[in-house]
Amino acid sequence: MKNISILGATGSVGTQALAVVASNPDLYRVLALTAQSNAELLIEQALMFKPVLVVITDERKYREVQTALLGTGIKVLAGAAALCEAAVLEGVDMVLTALVGSVGLRPTIEAIRAGKDIGLANKETLVVAGDLITRLATEKGVKIVPVDSEHSAIFQCLVGESGNAIEKIYLTASGGPFRGKDPAFLKGVTKVEALKHPNWVMGAKITIDSASLMNKGLEVIEAKWLFGLEADQIDVIVHPQSIVHSLVQFNDGSMKAQMGLPDMKLPIHYALAYPDRISSDFKRFNFVDYPELNFYQADAKTFRNLGLAYAALRKGGNMPCIINAANEVVVDAFLQDRIGFLQMSDVIEECMGSIDFIESPSLNNYLETDEYTRILADQLVTK
Repeated sequence: MKNISILGATGSVGTQALAVVASNPDLYRVLALTAQSNAELLIEQALMFKPVLVVITDERKYREVQTALLGTGIKVLAGAAALCEAAVLEGVDMVLTALVGSVGLRPTIEAIRAGKDIGLANKETLVVAGDLITRLATEKGVKIVPVDSEHSAIFQCLVGESGNAIEKIYLTASGGPFRGKDPAFLKGVTKVEALKHPNWVMGAKITIDSASLMNKGLEVIEAKWLFGLEADQIDVIVHPQSIVHSLVQFNDGSMKAQMGLPDMKLPIHYALAYPDRISSDFKRFNFVDYPELNFYQADAKTFRNLGLAYAALRKGGNMPCIINAANEVVVDAFLQDRIGFLQMSDVIEECMGSIDFIESPSLNNYLETDEYTRILADQLVTK
């Protein structure tokens, strides 16, 4: 029996993780659940899984959750600081960080300090402070098992390859809803169009990131820290079918790929069970249904966010933190119809050139960089 804390239980990854748990009641027990503001779903999940602790970070919803769970013995806390309590809860073996954005940084750090293994679906944590997180995980002997389908694929391809040099990895991208489109088309796209991902069902923020290729850019930065790679060892290829989830090329020229249907429950299932593989009733891939698998070079000229992410990775320091914070602001603005699709890249690039660069940042430096960048990006949006 593995005890799990799920941070971000009401989001896309969180709800699918709970579906995996529900299908394997003899293997997993949920000890903590957290949500940002979806009190109704959090209450429903708490009544079903009976955790020790639930956290609603929107303090205005605290009374609603507390009242609904009276008499159940479930402890209810509110506020962002309470995420750390869910992360370090006694008895938890793995913390699944399915939060969206840099809010996942502090609870992930606290979980690692407490010796909890991490199922990482919150890529922003490694984007913002990858050096700090990976160093701390090594010190504490904590495993970080990636949940993103692409990084899970690389992770799986590397099992059994300890000591064998990686020449390059290829992260695959579906291309999103605007694959092949030019800047003239992108100038006028709406959030409704951008939210129509062709293959994956995800939350709004990550879906917009996928449409702009920022999601892939953040994944490039995340891959550097997960697998100890340099920018030139990480390539992005567009694969519209989303069947090959990513590939590793070794120094002898051979390649390994991990394949499967585009279903997030698969990498979640793998991360929760790691290092074992357990049976599932998920739909199986059939080659006959996919007579062609296509691959194209990613267009970083049109989708500038990808190029900006590579530039941030090469610069290092707090630069990835800057692009992450700016991106979170502009995506929120785009979803509120306050900024155009192409303008998002303009704001991100201006923030990269305006916020003070710190070559070797501390945690406080990262937090200050995040704060200052958000203020500047919001000012640029409202210009």
